[in-house]
Amino acid sequence: MDYITFLDQLDSLIWGPPLLFLLVGTGILLTLRLKLLQVIRLPMALKLIFTAKNNGSGDVSSFGALCTALAATVGTGNIVGVATAVKAGGPGAIFWMWVAAFFGMATKYAEGLLAVKYRSVDANGQISGGPMYYIERGLGKKYRPLAIMFAVSGVLVAFFGIGTFAQVNSIVDSCKLTLGTPAYVTAIVITVLVALVTLGGLQSIARVSSKIVPFMALFYLLACGYVLVKFADQLPGAIELVISSAFSGTAAAGGFLGATVMMAIRNGVARGVFSNESGLGSAPIAAAAAKTKWPAEQGLISMTGTFIDTIIICTLTGLALVVTGVWAGDAKGAAMTQEAFAAALPGIGPLILTVGIVLFAFTTILGWNYYGERCCEYLLGVKGIMPYRIIFIGLVAAGAFVKLEAIWLLADIVNGLMAIPNLIALLGLSGVVVLETKRYLEHIAKGADSPDNKKVA
Repeated sequence: MDYITFLDQLDSLIWGPPLLFLLVGTGILLTLRLKLLQVIRLPMALKLIFTAKNNGSGDVSSFGALCTALAATVGTGNIVGVATAVKAGGPGAIFWMWVAAFFGMATKYAEGLLAVKYRSVDANGQISGGPMYYIERGLGKKYRPLAIMFAVSGVLVAFFGIGTFAQVNSIVDSCKLTLGTPAYVTAIVITVLVALVTLGGLQSIARVSSKIVPFMALFYLLACGYVLVKFADQLPGAIELVISSAFSGTAAAGGFLGATVMMAIRNGVARGVFSNESGLGSAPIAAAAAKTKWPAEQGLISMTGTFIDTIIICTLTGLALVVTGVWAGDAKGAAMTQEAFAAALPGIGPLILTVGIVLFAFTTILGWNYYGERCCEYLLGVKGIMPYRIIFIGLVAAGAFVKLEAIWLLADIVNGLMAIPNLIALLGLSGVVVLETKRYLEHIAKGADSPDNKKVA
């Protein structure tokens, strides 16, 4: 058995029905307990992105924390990951991405809330938070093995999953396809830029992310919007195909080999989670650093990350693949999305996508550097931070030369290992989430000034 076959079998085992059920089931439970908060409170959440007072304890503004989380979240999963899901599961995978994202918004809300409620301060005076802290502080010391499992998995994801290999490989492939840039040249440039930003820590990452993320999201939305306008006559049929094939599978067409309903569900949910990271436990690490007095306030702001990432950006990518018909061709990954852009924008389309991939992937590397660093700090203390950063930068340099198939399999595996302890904690602390939500909404209803939340310890 070669290592690709082994990784594929391990991936199928981890991302089998039990984990998919746990992921979506946690979102369903939280949705019910929070009374459809992700629908009813979405307007408030979107408004808070720009109006949160930022007058509590924390390292960065709520907007900065969201941009850091979005930097890590909005990445090649939105471009390459969606293409991979549609190639393996058919257009129906897009529908299951929507389902996972809808319930994932409630999950992301709970993660952001708990991150702020149970955050701590490290020996350098920096905020530390995330699942490892709400597992240990919320569930109790006896659950520390789960917290350690999460932190170890978090470092592995940063080193070998979403954080480095998947992003660097996508940048290298895209630059080579479009500009003919040699892999080693792209690797050197990325490595130097990542080192310049990440060695400055969270403040530097948040500052760069706050500038790049809004621009890159708007840039990509306009580009995808143009593709959909150009193929507007195909749009109704594409939406119908997405919905129908979600429940009946997809027949073989052109270079597409066909897909069952289970393949659509598995790829849609797994790639959706890879893209928006709801339930993974990564985004709350950034949310914990937000300057806020109210855990629920940051939960609402965090929730918008899943909405922006999947409901908006992934949907536009997926529909662009379907309306142009490239999903049924022979191309895979970034090459498939490039074909869709080339169909609408001959000549300039692939260049526009390359710019999008480079920006998306670069910011994801920055965000995941911070996530892995906080996990490392939890395991080893502040003395582990600088060695971690140096290893991370080295792996970024190496990421250009790893096989694509192995990258996505490895990323899926370590994502699953990270999600398990986090989802257990979310289920165990769902009552705390409900109480904190009630407390915050009562405060909003009164319109009174918020009392100081407990100072972080």
